[in-house]
Amino acid sequence: MQVICLEEDAFYELIEQVVARLNDKHGQARDKWIADEEAMRLLNIKSKSTLQKLRDEGRIRFSQPQKKIILYDRDSIQEYLEKNARETF
Repeated sequence: MQVICLEEDAFYELIEQVVARLNDKHGQARDKWIADEEAMRLLNIKSKSTLQKLRDEGRIRFSQPQKKIILYDRDSIQEYLEKNARETF
């Protein structure tokens, strides 16, 4: 029998990845409105200014329930990615 040792941070990161993969495979309901960090992760961007540009140009839907709170529509982000996908040869 093999024993694998992980640091605490690595262990919890692994658990989060497993849970995310299970949620993807089993299609559990996700929040329709997501925060900017999650939107940036889905779009694979690092800059909040790029996210603001997409919002300002109307490329992705958003809601602003309070002055400093902006939420993004997960479905519109997926639509944006699909619309900009390129077919393989």
